Amino acid sequence: QKYALEDQIIKSFPQEIKYLEQRIDGLEKDKICLAENTKPNEDGFSPMVINGNEYTEKKEAGTQLLLFCKAMTSPSQVEVGSYRGFTTYVEYDSLNREFIMTLKNEMQHKVALGSDVFGNIQRIDNILGSIQEKITKVQEQLENTKVQFENTKQEVNKLFPQEQELIDKTARLNELNILLNLDKKENEIVDGM
Repeated sequence: QKYALEDQIIKSFPQEIKYLEQRIDGLEKDKICLAENTKPNEDGFSPMVINGNEYTEKKEAGTQLLLFCKAMTSPSQVEVGSYRGFTTYVEYDSLNREFIMTLKNEMQHKVALGSDVFGNIQRIDNILGSIQEKITKVQEQLENTKVQFENTKQEVNKLFPQEQELIDKTARLNELNILLNLDKKENEIVDGM
């Protein structure tokens, strides 16, 4: 158990901490990108680029997105365009029978698309709006991991609670074994005469 804990201290925890810190950094950059590239019109909709064409109206963008999905001939991920600073991709998930949009900047944000023109735009906005929530969750994970890391370090340095008792009893066992072996040798000598 001590070796397993030492292995966690050397490998697992540092890797996990590094991964979480990189994730926070990526999400923070995505948050900045989102803020810089959100330019809503009077309806609160930021322009969306689909197949090289920019759409400034929510209904038009949602319709074109659905048409893009229907025109796909392969389930593989295909670049659609961009939205609010994120490059957008769509793929078909044949297992769940739905289209998945991935929004990429530093990190990837995935959202399942439906058949509603306005609903898809709302889902995309919701996933982008949840970036701060993701940052908070990853920061909590990072803090918990750091606490576990410190606790594991302390646990490894603790002595086995009954270590002194084990040392004393092992020494006594060795003494008894020596006495038993001496008795054996004396019997062999007596028998050999």
